[in-house]
Amino acid sequence: MATMIEIIEKKQRGAALDEAEIAEFVGSYTNGSVPDYQAAALLMAIYFKGMSREETVMLTRAMARSGDMIDLGAIEGVKVDKHSTGGVGDKTTLILSPLVAACGGKVAKMSGRGLGHTGGTIDKLEAIPGFRTTMESGEFFAIVNCVGAAILGATGNIAPADKKIYALRDVTATVASLPLVASSVMSKKLASGADAIVLDVKCGSGAFMKTVEEARELSRLMIDIGRAEGRKMAAFITDMDVPLGCAIGNALEVREAVETLQGRGPADLTEICVLLSGAMLHLAGMGPASVCEERARRAIADGSGFQKFRQMVEAQGGDVSAIDDTAKLVGAPLEKTVRAAQTGCIVHIDAERCGVASMLLGAGRRVKDDRLDYCAGIMLEAKTGDKVVAGQPIARLYATNGALFAAAEAELAGAYCYGAAPPPAIPLVLDRIF
Repeated sequence: MATMIEIIEKKQRGAALDEAEIAEFVGSYTNGSVPDYQAAALLMAIYFKGMSREETVMLTRAMARSGDMIDLGAIEGVKVDKHSTGGVGDKTTLILSPLVAACGGKVAKMSGRGLGHTGGTIDKLEAIPGFRTTMESGEFFAIVNCVGAAILGATGNIAPADKKIYALRDVTATVASLPLVASSVMSKKLASGADAIVLDVKCGSGAFMKTVEEARELSRLMIDIGRAEGRKMAAFITDMDVPLGCAIGNALEVREAVETLQGRGPADLTEICVLLSGAMLHLAGMGPASVCEERARRAIADGSGFQKFRQMVEAQGGDVSAIDDTAKLVGAPLEKTVRAAQTGCIVHIDAERCGVASMLLGAGRRVKDDRLDYCAGIMLEAKTGDKVVAGQPIARLYATNGALFAAAEAELAGAYCYGAAPPPAIPLVLDRIF
């Protein structure tokens, strides 16, 4: 068995590690017998020398098997999941899960919390009074079998190797490595047990991947990993140069998700959710993607998607009256209007700065132990391509603590760029990989 020093030196030379060496590193680092400084040395070598497709598959497999491997066999049918690489205003899981369920699919989803400027699905759901994001597996399976969808927080023992490795990457400047990003995402997806996975890889100023080329390479790598482990896979590369929809912040995003399921949501958010739902249904064997997309549109139009969301909320202990009347969710005591700095067209909105502004209001976490203000956030009233006049409202800020408005307003105002003419339109979907 190779020692850690030998494994580090091998990767420093640019040589490929074998499965035993990768398994030794992952297992020993997870159980604490390999110290952080040796793990950091190997991560840095991977950052500079890279990994082959085969190595990345083996790393992902070892990370997935470092903890619990969820068996979803008690749920009938094909279990389909969606993963987003994170973005600002991304509440798609709240919409597409009930849409897929309304069309006969099964979504047994485990999601995470937000950190920094990207929001977490579990945080959004916990803005609904009483909503339970933890429960025993038997109850979880029963809800999915009955309703068609349920969403829980990831358990503490899903891919524990990823938790340790990710924390180390964050403090050693090795986050931006495609093999490490892909293995981090896919180890959790493989351990969560779904038969089919649709990836929503965000690209742009509010995303980790800034260019289409980077996003395409990451997508193909994650698809290769999933298929090597017997999963059905598809990926969309979607624009995150602009926040998705108009709401940023937990309760505000729940309200916007409800409005979208009722056919009253923003066009960009609705379209992305229809496309992702269609791909999920297609991978579940329910027909061509175009036919499945139309089924998702009908589930919005006839209200069946909204009814599934109500059923899911009720089954998970949430207060359904707060879904029927979302004013119960979004009652922030304080509001401040942000106005256009000049007359002209909005040519760009920096999505990341919008996310930071929302975090400054209390809707996100600077560190993982920060408490959230579920009512805090931002409603955008003007987006890229809109014509505005100086002094016109372009956004509204919501908070419980008025002292937070100044910093958030400055950050949000700096996110807007103005020009004389509208910019060229950027498509919502930049690429599809099936």
